[in-house]
Amino acid sequence: MSRQIHISKTITGLFILVLFTSCFKDVDLSQTEDIQITPDIDVDIIYYDLNKDDFLDSDTGEFTSIIRDTVRLEYLDDSYMQDGLTYAEFRFRHENSFPYAIRSELNFLNDRNRKEFDVNYIIPAGSDTMISVIDTLHIVQESNINQVKKSIELAVELELLEPSKSLEGNLKFSSRGLFRLTF
Repeated sequence: MSRQIHISKTITGLFILVLFTSCFKDVDLSQTEDIQITPDIDVDIIYYDLNKDDFLDSDTGEFTSIIRDTVRLEYLDDSYMQDGLTYAEFRFRHENSFPYAIRSELNFLNDRNRKEFDVNYIIPAGSDTMISVIDTLHIVQESNINQVKKSIELAVELELLEPSKSLEGNLKFSSRGLFRLTF
């Protein structure tokens, strides 16, 4: 019985020692307003792999040198993105084996289909043995971040420069967005 009392006193003594020497002694809880959480969100935007058949008009079957498509970016309309977005980084990568240069136009549109910002460049001609690669990085920081917040669609336009109806090759495209939020 005295052994149990001794163990009980030892445990109580250790508890009091830990209580008075714990790391909570120097914590200032008034600083909780200064805590910031800055998660990074990495998302795939769009990707495609085009061949010569994609340059045929779906209604007429006739060759066309321009391809257009529009994709909605619903996640940019999310309240967390609207309130916390402070930085956006867009990566666009094309791999071209067509023997023609291609104009790439990427337009970020608002809900009234007006352009907020764009990323445009020429993809050099390639071949089966020498694929032309363009890897573009577009950064939008705090001073222009409202352009990203207002964007709800991405309009993609590709134009074959000096096209020919005898078209062989393909064009691969991938795109990613890195978004930094601050709460």
